[in-house]
Order: sequence, then structure tokens, then C-alpha cells
Amino acid sequence: MTETVVVRDLHHRYGTTPALDGMSWSARAGAVTAVLGPNGAGKTTTIEMAEGLRRPDAGEIRVLGTDPWQASAQHRARVGVMLQEGGLPGGTRPSRLLRHLARMYASPVEVDPLMDRLGITAFDRTTMRRLSGGQRQRVALAAALVGRPEVLFLDEPTAGLDPHARRDVWTLVKETRDNGVTVVVTTHSFEEAERLADRVVVLARGRVVADGSVAEVAGAHGLEQSYFSLTEDVR
Repeated sequence: MTETVVVRDLHHRYGTTPALDGMSWSARAGAVTAVLGPNGAGKTTTIEMAEGLRRPDAGEIRVLGTDPWQASAQHRARVGVMLQEGGLPGGTRPSRLLRHLARMYASPVEVDPLMDRLGITAFDRTTMRRLSGGQRQRVALAAALVGRPEVLFLDEPTAGLDPHARRDVWTLVKETRDNGVTVVVTTHSFEEAERLADRVVVLARGRVVADGSVAEVAGAHGLEQSYFSLTEDVR
């Protein structure tokens, strides 16, 4: 299948600290790729580069065949982004924000059904700054989906959600994949990777330490065991 996100030999430092140390992986169309690892592994740094929000020191990233740092507005409209935190104005209500975003796209998702699906309608009379962390996560996911993207980046999409809401998000992500969208999800959770992913990329200290299907990685590397040992090792 077509690889719509390609990361090759990526390097990046924060001061003297290496964040990415020769990282390479890819994500294909119509599949969910879970980028798994503890804090400090390089997940968010890599995803921000793929989103065009940060520039690597060395290496190459291509999203839909284009360097995201130099992407046009038309290209960016094909990519949905859910940041780990921030990016949402505090003074507006969720529906106003989502309808404003929808008007920026040629063929957006209908806002009301999307809000209902994510449970946003129930708290729509509350401004963004007064929402709980879990409620803001739902709005951020809706904002990433409303433009009907071809590639969807989700950075810790279920952080702060209760178990029922987490399952709803997982179902929606799978449906998005089944519509042919490339989905890249970062997560700390082995369970989330197992439930969602067609492919798992396990990171530690800025490098890929395992890459393959859930069954392949779990069988060859002991995914759950590796994950907890990596969490303990990272400083």
C-alpha cells in the first residue's frame, strides 16, 4: 500500500540533548500507525515535524509526498492535526469554533453529527476555557476531523478521557481509517496501541526499537514487557 507519511534518518537536538537520533518509520494509507513510547522518547517532536510545526536538524519527512515544513495551504488542508495541548481559543463555544473551522474547507464534515458523536453537544453552552481537560480533548479531536483529512495526526488523543469516552474515540478512529485515511496516533498506552493500530512503532531515546504489526512486535520483542522496561530506563 502507499506510504503517505515517510520519516527518514531524522535528527534533532534541544540544546545539547538529542531528542531524535536517526529515526526512520512510515505510515501507509488506510491504516492506523501507533507511535508508542514513554515521555522523552521523541513521539511529540516527530509528530510536530510531520505536521510542519517544527523543523528537523537533519533527515527527511514527507507527508503526501511533500515536505510539511514547506507545504502550501492547499496541502495543509489535506492534513488533520490534534495537538497534545493548546491550539484552541478560550473565549468561544465549541460549536462556534467547529463551524468556523468547517468554513475553511471545501468539503467539511457536518458539524452537528460530529459533535453528537463525540458528546460535545452536551457541554456546548460552555466556553472553551471553562471545559475540563477531557472535554477539550473531544473538541480538539473534532477540530482535527472536521476538514475531512486524508492524513490525521493525533497526539495522545484519549488523555484525560473516561473509559466510555475512550472507547468512543477508538471507534471513531477506526471508522476514519476504514474510510481510507492515514491515521498516526501517539500514545503511552500499550492497550491503546493494541486496540487501534495496524502497525506499531516503538520509540526509546529518539530511536525506533521495534516496528511492525501488533502481533509481530509483541511476538518478536514482547511489546508490553519492552514498553514498561523503556519507561523505567528513560531519564
